[in-house]
Amino acid sequence: MAGPGLVVAVARSALRLSMTCTARAEDVQMKIHRRDYDAIAARAELLVSAEDMERAIDRMGVEISAVLGDLDPLVLCVMTGAVVAVGRLLSRLDFPLRLDYVHATRYQGATSGGALAWRYRPSEAIRGEHILVVDDILDAGVTLDCVVRACRHDGAASVHTAVLVEKERPRALDLAADFVGVRVPDRYLIGYGLDYKHYFRNARGIYAVADQDI
Repeated sequence: MAGPGLVVAVARSALRLSMTCTARAEDVQMKIHRRDYDAIAARAELLVSAEDMERAIDRMGVEISAVLGDLDPLVLCVMTGAVVAVGRLLSRLDFPLRLDYVHATRYQGATSGGALAWRYRPSEAIRGEHILVVDDILDAGVTLDCVVRACRHDGAASVHTAVLVEKERPRALDLAADFVGVRVPDRYLIGYGLDYKHYFRNARGIYAVADQDI
């Protein structure tokens, strides 16, 4: 039986985590008219071509394989943005692994992040496992930091992180991804899983949305 000190410590840890990670949110998806969609696409600036992205993912596959290839890791896809990243990355990882997902979001269709909302957290699957968290982007770092801390809180044997895109910007959090695809300027980005009001995740390449559209 756990002693009172352990119970108090666990309770305090859970409280600190819950204060950072809000547990519920509304997510209403508003459609963009096709005329507006085309105009936003025309104004967006290409930062990284699809060919350069594929080369970056090739490199990530080599780097991840060298570190995790013998650990039978559990890959956690951070929904929804990392779907493309995970889909492109998995075929580059030629070693035993398993796949699950977490769903924690700050944007919910908006163009700026708010409180983080948990929608799915596979705590039991994480316990004792070597975890590779894959996200689409490292921006302020709040989402990735919260997911990493949750994995550690849930008893992961180790936690590594991979992001397709890292923004070149200052961060209040002391956080760096273990594996990074490309680094780009601090702008509002779309493509390769990154969205603008739920659209443009399927864009081939990384684009910066024009200032007038933000």
